[in-house]
Amino acid sequence: MSTSFPLDGMRARFAGETNVGMKRAHNEDSFFLPESERLAIVADGMGGHASGEVASRMAVETIAGFFRATQDEQQLTWPFKMDRGHRYDVNRMVTAIKLANLKIHEQAQKDPQCHGMGTTVVATLFADGALIVGHVGDSRLYRRRDGRFEQITEDHSLLNDYIKIKHLSPEEIANFPHKNVIVRALGMKDSVQVDVHIDNPRLGDVYVLCSDGLSGMVKDQEISDVMVAERDLDVCCDRLISMANKNGGLDNITVVAIRIENP
Repeated sequence: MSTSFPLDGMRARFAGETNVGMKRAHNEDSFFLPESERLAIVADGMGGHASGEVASRMAVETIAGFFRATQDEQQLTWPFKMDRGHRYDVNRMVTAIKLANLKIHEQAQKDPQCHGMGTTVVATLFADGALIVGHVGDSRLYRRRDGRFEQITEDHSLLNDYIKIKHLSPEEIANFPHKNVIVRALGMKDSVQVDVHIDNPRLGDVYVLCSDGLSGMVKDQEISDVMVAERDLDVCCDRLISMANKNGGLDNITVVAIRIENP
């Protein structure tokens, strides 16, 4: 599944795929590729009775729906106050994710089947020469530029908190007993803090949005190597998912790949 659009004399090309993995009974991940909006989203749901799937789908649908509703800069329907210190599209991103959080939290409160459900989210928007990134949880955005592959987002996880506070060694990180504990996600509370990053895309840049079903199973360097070796983004997503499954496929796996290329 792929799509593209022109971008300031270049072209942004997208592909995405999701897979249940080798151990789970159903897929609780959701993703979104650009349609009328220059928006891509990956969400990784959590919760019993398949409610994680409900949460991730609500996140994707709410965020995409809010961007559709506000693409003509209509602010009358905004559910949260704008921060005048941020550009318009940063406010759109933050508000869309906060609205998704509120809807998921409210659904979890009123439906016993959805009690305790939540989801991570990472979303990207191309607007006015910038890439605006919003994220909550441990789904990630990577970027490869000029031979360097780096994680743009910061995991909202117990492991990452320990790494920052305790300065864990690589061995301690590998043996950390609570790798899957998320300290921030949509649906946990009625409000949420959204991390925002603004990047300036360049020709040749490659971005990867993914759930931890990929990042937890495949090393960063291996992800980078596939992004370099494979020009076809659909094949690239297939290869990354296959690698995650070959390494155990312990979780659902979702990948969205983006390349900034010549028009």
